[in-house]
Amino acid sequence: MDLGLTGKRALVLASTRGLGLGIGTKLAEEGAHVLLSGRSRDKLEHAVTTIREAGGKADFVEADLTDPGVVDTLAAAVAEKLGGIDILVNNTGGPPPGAMTDASLEVLAKQFDTMVLRVMAITQRFLPAMKDQGFGRILTVASSGVIQPIPNLGLSNALRSALVGWSKSMANENAGAGVTFNMLLPGRIQTERVDELDEANSKRTGKPIEDIRETARASIPAGRYGTVDEFASVAAFLVSVPASYVTGGLIRCDGGAIKSV
Repeated sequence: MDLGLTGKRALVLASTRGLGLGIGTKLAEEGAHVLLSGRSRDKLEHAVTTIREAGGKADFVEADLTDPGVVDTLAAAVAEKLGGIDILVNNTGGPPPGAMTDASLEVLAKQFDTMVLRVMAITQRFLPAMKDQGFGRILTVASSGVIQPIPNLGLSNALRSALVGWSKSMANENAGAGVTFNMLLPGRIQTERVDELDEANSKRTGKPIEDIRETARASIPAGRYGTVDEFASVAAFLVSVPASYVTGGLIRCDGGAIKSV
């Protein structure tokens, strides 16, 4: 299938590692001009070099989602390096693990600014141009926890869930303009973030980390963690031209781990 991504212009947030980098790499493989973003210049430079050496087209912008000025920074970079935008992949780092009961209001407010308000503000900045051109794809990476809350990830469960109603509302309001909104929900995808969470669970429970991983694998019908490439391939379809009638969805990429229908 031709995804129609050749020549499309894509901004991928928080794309120095893990799922964000995987999506950016996959979109470049499919012919898109990708703008990676994140806080680490060294990691961004390395990622862009790797993509270019593989024949892809990529640039980067240093951008910190905790910075209130990040919207302007990203908008300027998109104008300069892409000349416009067709695809926006909203991706953020995860908040600290822990019980919701123990989360302070200060931490909650700080994480809400970064993970929710910033995503909404960035999307609002780029949406008018997408509507004017009659094409846009906005994909928000969240977590399986928005359907089945994950133990010891209270902040993530709560904050990412706030984006569910937002994304669905935006999908309903903008589908007629050719702009789709979807959310992609990872289960246990093998990333540095998942490694960190497994290590945190190991310390919290006193169990060896391999026991933590074996328990996790046993809870997944597929019997294993997913790969970044598998996840990124789903993302590439959702932002593709053929996916023009897919909007307002919560798409799972979890090996069947979520227990609900």
